[in-house]
Amino acid sequence: MATSYAHFDDLAALLPEIPPDSIVSRTFYEHGQLKAILFGFAPGQELSEHTASRPAILHFLEGEARLTLGEDERRAAAGTWVYMEPKLPHSILAETRLVMLLLLVE
Repeated sequence: MATSYAHFDDLAALLPEIPPDSIVSRTFYEHGQLKAILFGFAPGQELSEHTASRPAILHFLEGEARLTLGEDERRAAAGTWVYMEPKLPHSILAETRLVMLLLLVE
C-alpha cells in the first residue's frame, strides 16, 4: 500500500557538508505543486538579488542572515518564516553558518 505522506526526521542532516566560501543546495522533495529545497550557506556567502516565478516560502532552520525583500531589509534567524509573492526581488546574506528551507509552490 502506498503512503500518502512524506516524513523527514532531520532536514539539516540531508545537506552535504558546507565547505568554506560556498553555498550548497539539495532538492529533497518534489510532488505536484510543491518543490522543497534545502540550502546551506557558509558564513559570508550571499545569494544576490533575484526573483522567483512562483510563490515561495523561506523557513530559516539554523544561523543568522540579512534578508532583503523588495525595498525592506530584515534579520532572519532560526525560526524565521517568510512568504513571498512571485517576482519579488530578494537576496540573502549569511552572517553565520545558515541552513534554510525553500518551498516553491504553484
